[in-house]
Amino acid sequence: MATHAPEPSESDAMYQAATGVVERLTARGFTTYLAGGCVRDMLLGRTPVDVDVATEALPDVVEGLFPGAITTGKSFGVVRVPFRAHEIEVATFRADHGYQDGRHPESVTFSDPLTDAQRRDFTINALFMDITDGNRVIDYVKGQADLTSRTLRCVGDAGTRFKEDHLRMLRAVRFASVLQFKLEDATAAAIRSHAACVTTVAAERVRDELTRTWVEAPRAGDALLMLQELGLLKHLIPEISAMHAVPQPAQFHPEGDVLKHTALMLNKMDPPSLQLAWSVLLHDVGKPPTMTSHTDRIRFNGHADLGGDIAERILRRLRFGNDDIAAIVACVRGHMRTMDVPHMRRATLRRMVGAPTFPVELELHRLDCLGSHGDLKNYDRLVEFQAEMANEPVLPDAWVTGRDVMPLGIGEGPQVGRWLRLAYEAQLENRFPDRATLLDWLKREIAAG
Repeated sequence: MATHAPEPSESDAMYQAATGVVERLTARGFTTYLAGGCVRDMLLGRTPVDVDVATEALPDVVEGLFPGAITTGKSFGVVRVPFRAHEIEVATFRADHGYQDGRHPESVTFSDPLTDAQRRDFTINALFMDITDGNRVIDYVKGQADLTSRTLRCVGDAGTRFKEDHLRMLRAVRFASVLQFKLEDATAAAIRSHAACVTTVAAERVRDELTRTWVEAPRAGDALLMLQELGLLKHLIPEISAMHAVPQPAQFHPEGDVLKHTALMLNKMDPPSLQLAWSVLLHDVGKPPTMTSHTDRIRFNGHADLGGDIAERILRRLRFGNDDIAAIVACVRGHMRTMDVPHMRRATLRRMVGAPTFPVELELHRLDCLGSHGDLKNYDRLVEFQAEMANEPVLPDAWVTGRDVMPLGIGEGPQVGRWLRLAYEAQLENRFPDRATLLDWLKREIAAG
């Protein structure tokens, strides 16, 4: 592993802004480096998402050098400085003391780069880069060796790191999965020992860490199985952990149990998204409580509807927004209806294809097939029908409204809705060429009772 990191593209505005911050602090005589994940990513040839700065300058000094600095984290030595249209996080080298809540230190003392590196979570995140010295990498914890061997290892004692901050266990899974690194043995063992502590992590943080893992990892299904193997999943989402070892009928699911099926689907997402990933994760969550064994095969009658109820409870527990909850639950409840595609009436197909969740439902069905029997006939039919409808509205405005029906002697009440539904079904089935013909038919039907 090189001891000097390559620079990102000159067009990387955030990197250039961070460079300007470092130069200003260095010009005042303060040792200042790029720090953490950005150094890791640059050494791996990845584009950094954030570029953070670490310095010996005290927070008051940083605040004075950068007008408009945001000082919310000042008591922990962190100041966010506006520079060249970006906000750069500047942290004073520090030591953390007295973690009591499994998330934040009770206090900090300002220190030096070595002490600062030793408080960090993983060796690959504890690197510094001196841009004033040819991008020289400063490595106190053998992080470069772990980058070379593609190993995720805690700084110092792994158990201590995870006791300090329980979220680090989820970050370990995310980094290992996204970077395709292996978990060092002591780090993995410490996670298993402290897995139950993950229940103290705020629901929003769990949601965000898991979502980033599903969306960013090249093989998100492997991350799911890692969470299960490390003992984290049963504490995070026990309803999903319960899918492990739940058998399925071999003629439809030769791949194995429900959790393995779900992992295979996650691995095949391309591209992933929040709604797709969580729809995949939860689509069969209703199988464990509905499993019954019959003489012919195992069955999961009603698992989609029950799964929708369970999915909604999980998503609300994790504090998802209402729009995401509605979309994901709709996908879970509806994922079995694709079985009926060959026999669906045109109106039913149009309603399916016209639903706002259809793009996610379609991809969920494709993944469901690829993660099991591999038969894509129904998927191909839906794609074909979607193409047929490309030049006309899938769900057009209704030709017949309540104003048309009410004068026909029906009066107010549920019968109005019934006749409107029949008229719209006929319209979607293309049974009539225009509104007038449809209305004539409707009048005759109503008159006939």
